[in-house]
Amino acid sequence: ECAYSFHSPFTSDKGIVVSLETFMGTVEDLALSSTNDGIFIRIVKKRISTETEVMERKQPTTVPKKLGIGMDGGFASESDKFEIVATYSLVGLKKSGNGESVEIIEEIPYNESTKFNFNDEIRKSVESVINHSGLAVQQDLSVWQLDDEPNPVSKYAAALPFLDNGKVISPDPSTWKCEASGEAENLWLNLSDGYIGGGRKNWDGSGGSNGALDHFLLTGEQYPLVVKLGTITSDIDAADCYSYAKDEDGPVKIPNLAELLEKRGIKVSAMQKTVKSTAELEVELNATYAFDAITEAGAKLVPVSGPSLQGLQNLGNSCYLNSVAQLLFSGTIPELSKRYGTADSVIEHVLFQGISAKDAIADLLVQTSKLSLALTSGTFAAPTSQLNSDESLQPQHRLQPRMFKHVIAGDHVEFRTGQQQDAAHFAQHLLEKLDGAELGGLQRFVGYDGDFYPSSHLFSFRTTTRLVCSMDQKIKYKESALEILLSLPIPMDKAVMIEEEPEQKRQKSEDVQTKDEEATSVPTVSFFDCLNSWAADTTLNDFRWTHLENAVAKATSTTTLSNFPRYLFFQIQRYTMGDDWTPKKLDINLDIPFELDMTPYKSKGAQEGETLVPAEKEETHANADSEGNQIDEGALAQLMEMGFTMNGCKRALTAVGGSNVEAAMSWVFEHNMDPDFNDPIPDAKATAPSNTQDVEEGTVMSLVESLGCFTFDQVRAALKHTNGAADRAADWLFSHMDDLDSALASLVSNESSTTCSDLAKMVPLDDGEGKYTMIGMISHIGKNTGSGHYVAHMKRGEKWVIFNDEKVAISESPPLAHAYLYLYQRKDTIGSLHSKY
Repeated sequence: ECAYSFHSPFTSDKGIVVSLETFMGTVEDLALSSTNDGIFIRIVKKRISTETEVMERKQPTTVPKKLGIGMDGGFASESDKFEIVATYSLVGLKKSGNGESVEIIEEIPYNESTKFNFNDEIRKSVESVINHSGLAVQQDLSVWQLDDEPNPVSKYAAALPFLDNGKVISPDPSTWKCEASGEAENLWLNLSDGYIGGGRKNWDGSGGSNGALDHFLLTGEQYPLVVKLGTITSDIDAADCYSYAKDEDGPVKIPNLAELLEKRGIKVSAMQKTVKSTAELEVELNATYAFDAITEAGAKLVPVSGPSLQGLQNLGNSCYLNSVAQLLFSGTIPELSKRYGTADSVIEHVLFQGISAKDAIADLLVQTSKLSLALTSGTFAAPTSQLNSDESLQPQHRLQPRMFKHVIAGDHVEFRTGQQQDAAHFAQHLLEKLDGAELGGLQRFVGYDGDFYPSSHLFSFRTTTRLVCSMDQKIKYKESALEILLSLPIPMDKAVMIEEEPEQKRQKSEDVQTKDEEATSVPTVSFFDCLNSWAADTTLNDFRWTHLENAVAKATSTTTLSNFPRYLFFQIQRYTMGDDWTPKKLDINLDIPFELDMTPYKSKGAQEGETLVPAEKEETHANADSEGNQIDEGALAQLMEMGFTMNGCKRALTAVGGSNVEAAMSWVFEHNMDPDFNDPIPDAKATAPSNTQDVEEGTVMSLVESLGCFTFDQVRAALKHTNGAADRAADWLFSHMDDLDSALASLVSNESSTTCSDLAKMVPLDDGEGKYTMIGMISHIGKNTGSGHYVAHMKRGEKWVIFNDEKVAISESPPLAHAYLYLYQRKDTIGSLHSKY
C-alpha cells in the first residue's frame, strides 16, 4: 500500500512502486519525494473469479458439513473463490520539469523468464520485496503472537549436538534443495548436521516433502532442532525455528541460533528474507474471515457509496477504531475534514510536504490526512454495480486502516492488540495523540501564526462544582480539568415501562411471530433523567474546609457545565459491575431527543447574595495529581462510598485526571491488588522531579534491578517522563519495547516543547448557546465494551447512514434508544466553520 494514500497494486494499471533502496511503497507520482532518481519494482495485481466462484453464483450455496476452511465439505476460502494475478516490472525513475514531475527512464518486465537477466543483487532484492509479508500480515502476525502464548525456548538449544562434518550452506537460495526429494520450496536446515530437508506434509497432502522430519527419525531422534531457510534475517528472532523432539514438537526459540548458523557459514547480518514463515502463511489463510455483525436486522438496507460514504475494512476486532474514525474524519465534523481531508487529490496534502515515504508510515499527521482524504473524497468508492452484487468488493475499494492503527495504537499496550476495545477510551486516546502530533508539527500547518487550536478543542469543556458548607452556608466554586466526554449515569430508579400505542399493538397482533421472536419489554429512561442525575445535589460527609482550619463538615455538591463546546460528546454508562464483580450491560432503552437544550445545565457562577469561601492560595497537594489537576471531592466521595480507602480512591482519580468516576472505578478494579494501593500519595513537590531536575537515583536502581531488561539511561528517561512515578515508568517502558530507542529520542526532543495543558491555558474554550442537534452516534452490541461489535450512524443531509465497517447504507431505523456514544453539534455553529481550522 502507498505510504501516503490507500492506493494499492489493485487500484490501477500503474499499481504501486516499491523503492529498492528504502523498500517503501508509493504511487509513482510520490516515489521521488526524498530523492532525485531511483530503481523501483512496480507491482500490479488483479483479482479474477475462479471456477469455484462462478459455480457458486450459478448454483445454490452448499451448506458446510465440516468445521474447516478450504477443505472438502467445509467453508470455502477467499483463495478458492478468487485468484490474484500479479505482474512485476523493474522501473527507473527520475525527476523532470524542475523536479515537479516524475519521468520513467526505462521499464523492464520481471518474471520467471526474465529474472535471470538481472544480476544477483537486484534479483535478491526484488524477490525479497515480492515475498515480503507487508504491514497487513506483520500486524496480524504481531497480534497473533500477542494474543497467543509466546514460543518457548527449546531446552535442547544450549547443549545441542553439533557434527563438525565440514558442511557449509551456500548463501545463494537457488542452490537450496531438499536432500531427499530435490524440491526447492519449504526447506528446513537441521542445526546439528546441516541436513536440508522439506517441511512436513500437511493433512491435506500439501506442504513439503517431509524430508526434514524423516531425517530426524532416521538419525535416531538425536538432532531435533531445525530452522526454515528463507526466514533468516538480521532480525534473528523472526526466524522460523522448530523442535521435532516428542516433548516439544512445535515452534521454539533458539537463543544461540546465530552462533549455530555461523558454524555452517551463514552470517545472519547478510541474510535477506526470501520466503514466508509458517506463522505468516497461517495468518494469510485466516485473515479473510472477518465476521459480519447483524445490525438493523430484518431491514433491506440500500447500500450507498461516494464522498463521505466510504466503508472501512475490519482488521479483526477493529470496529471500535472504524466507528470512531468515521465519526471524526468522514465529514461529520467539517473542521477536522478541512484540516485533514481537504485537497485536490488523495495524494496531495500540505501535511505530506517534506515527509519521506519512510517517515510517512510513522507520522500521525500524514496517516490521519491519508485516512480523512480517502473517507471524504470518494476516490476509492465502489460503483453501484458492485454494491448490488453478491460478489465481494474488488480489493481497490476495500480500505484497510492498518497504517493508521499502527501509528495511533502501536505504542499502546491494549489498542495495538487484536482484541476488542472501548470506543470511548479510544476516542480520548486518539484526540490526545493527535493533539501531541499537532503541537509537535505546528509549522507544517498552512496559516499557522502562533495561534493554534488543537483538534480536541472542538470537544473541550470544563465543569464547575458548587460546594455549600453545612456549617456556615458559605460557598466554594471549583473548576475541573479539561474533558471531551460527558459521561452520564443511568438512574434505574427512574426507569418506566412505556405503553405501546394502539396502532403498534394492532400491527404486532397481525404479525406472525413465535415467542422467541417477540421483543422482550425493556424499561425506558429519559435522557434528561440521566442529565439530572449527573447534575443532582450530592452530599459529601467528610469534606475538609480550609476556611474552618481544615475542619470536617458536610458539603452539598452540584455540578454544571462551565462552557458549551462546539461539539458535545455524551457517553452513556450502559455498563456496570455486577454483584459478582463481572461486567454486565444495563437492559434499558434511552428516550433521547434529536434536539437538545442544555441551557439549564450551565454554571451561572457566583450569584449576588452568596457568601464565598475565602480564596485559597493553592489546594493541598493531597487533592491534586502530579500534573496539578484537582481531585474532585464529589468523585472522591462516590468512590469511597463503594468501600475503598481514601488513598486508593485518590490514586485512582489521580490516574484518570481527577474527576471521571467510571474511569477511576476501572482503574481501581485493575490496581486494587497493587502493594502501594492504600499508601498515601507522595507529596508532588517533594517527589515529582521537574523536567530540569534529576530523578531519584534510588528509584532508578530499584527499577533496573526489578525489571531486569532496561538500562539505567532508559529507566531514568522513563521516570523523568512520568514525573518519578515508578509504576507508570515501568508501564511506559514495556509499552514501547518494540521501538524503545525511537521513543526515548522522542522524549528528549519533546522535553522543551509546548504541552497540551500549556496550550489549553492559552486557547480560550469555545462557548455559545446551549442548543444542540444530534449528528452522530456509536452503538455497541455485546455484554461489555471490551467485546462484541461497534457500529456508527451519522447524519448525511436529512438522512441517517449506517457505517458497519465496510457496509455503508441508508439507515431505516437508527438505534436512537440503544447507542453508547452520542455526538451533538451546537446549533449556532451549523454552517459556520471555525476559522482556526
